[in-house]
Amino acid sequence: MKMAIKRGIVVAFGLALQILLTLSVYLFLGEHIAMISVFYGILGFLLVLGLIRNSKSYSYTLPWIIILLYYPLVGTLMYFIIGNNKHNSKVLKSIVQSEKDAKKYFVQNPKIRKEFKDNSRIRYLSDFSGYPVTKNNEVMYYPLGEDAFKAMLEELKKAEKFIFFEYFIVNQGTMWNAILEILEEKAKQGVDVRVMYDDLGCLPTLKKSYPKELEKKGIQCEVFNKLHPISGVIMNNRDHRKILVIDGKVAFSGGINIADEYININSPYGHWKDNGIKVVGDAVWNYTVLFLSLWNAFRKEDEDFTIFKYDFKDKVLENGYVVPYGESPLDSEITGEDIYLNIINQANHYVYIFTPYLIIDTDMINALSLAAKRGVDVRIVIPGIPDKKLVYTVSESYVESLVNSGVKVYKYTPGFVHAKVFVADGHIATVGTINLDYRSLYLHFECGTYLEDVACIKDIKRDLEDTIQKSHKITKEEAMPSLLKAVWQGILRLVAPLM
Repeated sequence: MKMAIKRGIVVAFGLALQILLTLSVYLFLGEHIAMISVFYGILGFLLVLGLIRNSKSYSYTLPWIIILLYYPLVGTLMYFIIGNNKHNSKVLKSIVQSEKDAKKYFVQNPKIRKEFKDNSRIRYLSDFSGYPVTKNNEVMYYPLGEDAFKAMLEELKKAEKFIFFEYFIVNQGTMWNAILEILEEKAKQGVDVRVMYDDLGCLPTLKKSYPKELEKKGIQCEVFNKLHPISGVIMNNRDHRKILVIDGKVAFSGGINIADEYININSPYGHWKDNGIKVVGDAVWNYTVLFLSLWNAFRKEDEDFTIFKYDFKDKVLENGYVVPYGESPLDSEITGEDIYLNIINQANHYVYIFTPYLIIDTDMINALSLAAKRGVDVRIVIPGIPDKKLVYTVSESYVESLVNSGVKVYKYTPGFVHAKVFVADGHIATVGTINLDYRSLYLHFECGTYLEDVACIKDIKRDLEDTIQKSHKITKEEAMPSLLKAVWQGILRLVAPLM
């Protein structure tokens, strides 16, 4: 923790220094105060027009619009340093190019394309988001992190060619130490082992020199979007993905990071309800390309991704549709939210949802409310014990309108829900890393696995039903906040997109 505090102070100092230097110039040119004010006023107004024109969500851009119009000097400084990273960050520019180059590896099988031509949900993923729809897979769903962890260790021990490992949080402890022991051994055997983790996610858990320690063990390591006191003060656009690919044959994803609380060892928030998913088959290729597209934004060492593709030949594992997909803040599609909205809007009987955070815009509120009003059984499970109290207060602010619309909201009594899952009508589901909040939907790099007519969907539904049985249903009376709390929630909702 001391290490994280030290790094955090350095980064905060760099940010403050940038702002103070700009303000100093502003004050030094005090005799031209009127001209400077006019300049910043015009610049702020132009930025607002750009935000309105290009907004993916007005709920997200509204706080920026208010700041830019009412406080143009401070607003423009904040926007260029924090809110406009993809236009001035070398890292993000490199990722844009790498993702563009990787698109050639996402090739849709034309035979499968003919099969789903009348399925709008599937067609959206293939035609607009650009992720190939696959069949020929086996999918295993794990209702707890500890279950997924055991399966991960088993498959890691079988690795012969490569291991690609990408997680938001890595914390040294029982879980990581067990994985690291295998990674070290595999690296000694000549297996290509690559580890990538997010710098902000691991700020409190790993020291700055940790990549060098891994490199000494023969493990290649990249730190995503490093925090830097001057050029890298970028709190947005983090790598929140959870991806493990082994030999191109097996892929793991889901909600769990690599830390002991995710497998219920020393969990600080009661029972940690999370999940994992394992995919064997043609869909593994999607996850392989997702990993390599980010990895090569930093190292640019793989000229041909296809050497990592495993040929499952004509072996048919299962005939349901499986589509691993990514969410990037750098393209025009809001894939994660669009998938969620499509599931809600097209549901006929039920939609069950796991989410640790419930900070949603008007599109999502309306979709959930309208589904409930037309008779769909909409159930949302949120934590009973929060990990972040301020964020939890914001989540609670959305419960009243949802409950009044007929949506059933449950608090998981034993502890904290970290899973991110949608399941609907017995044959549709998605499992991944995408929370129902602004950061996941619009700012972070995320991933998920869309499933349709796959056998494990019944296991996903059973998990939600079992969890609901252990949860408390929020009544209309409980959902109604006091006057002071409602005011506080309103303030937090206004600034939530900036948090």
